[in-house]
Amino acid sequence: MILHPIECGNFKLDGGAMFGVVPKTIWERTNPADARNLVKVASRSLLIEDGNRLILIDTGMGDKQSKKFFGYYDLWGAFSLEKSLKEKGFHPDDITDVFLTHLHFDHCGGAIKRNENGLLTPAFKNAAFWSHKKHWGWATNPNPREKASFFSENILPIEESGQLFLLEGDDFILENTPLGFDVILVNGHTEKQMLPILKYHGKTIVFAADLIPTVGHLPLPYVMGYDTRPLLTMEEKSRFLNMACENDFLLFLEHDPYHQLVSLKETDKGVRMSENYTLKTFFE
Repeated sequence: MILHPIECGNFKLDGGAMFGVVPKTIWERTNPADARNLVKVASRSLLIEDGNRLILIDTGMGDKQSKKFFGYYDLWGAFSLEKSLKEKGFHPDDITDVFLTHLHFDHCGGAIKRNENGLLTPAFKNAAFWSHKKHWGWATNPNPREKASFFSENILPIEESGQLFLLEGDDFILENTPLGFDVILVNGHTEKQMLPILKYHGKTIVFAADLIPTVGHLPLPYVMGYDTRPLLTMEEKSRFLNMACENDFLLFLEHDPYHQLVSLKETDKGVRMSENYTLKTFFE
């Protein structure tokens, strides 16, 4: 197995929305804001090269939305999903599986593209697309709070293509999935968000998605305003971080522009980052 970080494109989000009830004077120590109160956010996917399978975890927001839409998110940097894949020696047609942690637009928008005729089609024509059955139902019949994050143009074409596959189960750890790795299920951010657990060169790496989007979100009360059940997020973070420390997990961070892979340690204030790495510096 070989793991490749894939940079899908950076953007910015409102700092208050990213940290909920935590005051700006505190969260800005780790996530500085600009004059518009926006904080820098990465969109970092993970590519798993494993035998004949090439599995992409999340796809970023893509590029098919309008200029007005992207204007809300202050795109910065020169990264893109297709460019990053090319730099690793791959083409979208090489992808065999796309695993979607959840269906918010910044995690699945790149799964669908507009073709030369303006029609919506899968960006990975040879891939199976994986979601969770209960999350799929949640996303296709969205509640008012999340409606602005679930876009039908990102979701329905997957099903219409016949390339959709759904995982089932409610346990905290969903074992023995068809993709060859276990999955942690969490429900505070959105129903049945899935966090892949990867065994890699004797270590365990967890793709942290939106349970812990940045290092600044490690403290338990630091919960995004986007979360549908913030108190549940705190419980899930506590359970997960305790397990991560006990088992020496590494966290692969999807949204932190400054930290790709981090180790953890127990402190008198709770679990915090121990060391900051990249996949390359840690394993090569």
